[in-house]
This record gives sequence, structure tokens and C-alpha cells, in this order.
Amino acid sequence: HIYIELNMHDSEFPRTATENESAWISLENAEAVEQWLDDRNRELQQLVGRRMAGGQGICFTLSLGGECYLHTNSDGDVLLDVTKEAIWVSPVIAAATQTEPPKGCVWILPNNVLAQLVLGLNSLIQSSRLVLKHAYSR
Repeated sequence: HIYIELNMHDSEFPRTATENESAWISLENAEAVEQWLDDRNRELQQLVGRRMAGGQGICFTLSLGGECYLHTNSDGDVLLDVTKEAIWVSPVIAAATQTEPPKGCVWILPNNVLAQLVLGLNSLIQSSRLVLKHAYSR
């Protein structure tokens, strides 16, 4: 699983390092998702080394508009920040993770739903990119 500690005010990493967008390749099952997440985690660790100060993760650009920023915290919870343009995807997230939508834009989900989340979003993702710094919506 991806382990990325959240820190909303970190400014140690340059914003330009987040612009390496990759076209999405459909993942067929939970094992493929786990491998994909493990590979992204290794890439993040190579980029920032042991200085994982927080705010690192993955951004999914959705094919019908908007973005979702995926991070995990030190407790292993999944934090998913859904932009206003992507609010349309909330029913899919709720169905994939069997959770109720939050009052705001940030979903806090248990780690055991991470693979289901990515599988649920799979056909809606246009591209992904690593994020070295992200300030959560309020």
C-alpha cells in the first residue's frame, strides 16, 4: 500500500515536479491495482528520498472533468480530495468504497478500500501524475 503522510502546509518540494502526467492504462483486477500503487509509491520515495514531509500522493485527472488527489496519512487512512469540477464522481466513490459522501470535498476512507476505490474509478481516469505537494480543500 502507498504510505504518504499528510502535511497541508509543506513547501519544501517544488511544484514543477508534479507535472509528469501519464495516460491511464486500465487496471483489470485488485492485484494489478496493488502493483500499480506499489510502483507509484516507489517512484515517490525515489523523488523525495526519506524526506517524506507530507502532501505527496497521486492525482487522477478524470475523463469527464476534474481531479482527485489521493494520499494516505500516518494512520493508514486514505485521503481523497475531490475538486469541485469532479464532484460528479461522488456516487461512484461511495459505491466503490461503501461509504457515505463527506460534507466537504475531502473523503477519509479506511486503507482496506484503496484497491476498490481505484478499481471503481478505473474507467473514469484519463491520466495520473505524482504529486509532491498538495494543499487540501477546506
